[in-house]
Amino acid sequence: MDPVAKTNAQWKKDLDPKAYATLRQKGTDQPFTGQYVHEKKPGVYTCAACGLELFSSQTKYESHSGWPSFWDVVDQ
Repeated sequence: MDPVAKTNAQWKKDLDPKAYATLRQKGTDQPFTGQYVHEKKPGVYTCAACGLELFSSQTKYESHSGWPSFWDVVDQ
C-alpha cells in the first residue's frame, strides 16, 4: 500500500483535533478512557487516517493496559 501523501494543513483539515494529535503528533488517549477500550461488538478496527483494516475484534483481548490490545493483525 502506498503511504497517504498530504501536507500537515491537509491532515488538520481532514482529521478532528483529537485524531490529528494522535495520528500526526504521536499523542494518545489517557489509559482506560478511549472509546474502544471496553468495546465488545464484532467488527474490524481501521486506521482513522487512511481506512486500512488493522485489527479484527476476534483478536482483541483484555490486557488491562488501558488501551485496546490485539494478538494479531488483519493482514501481514
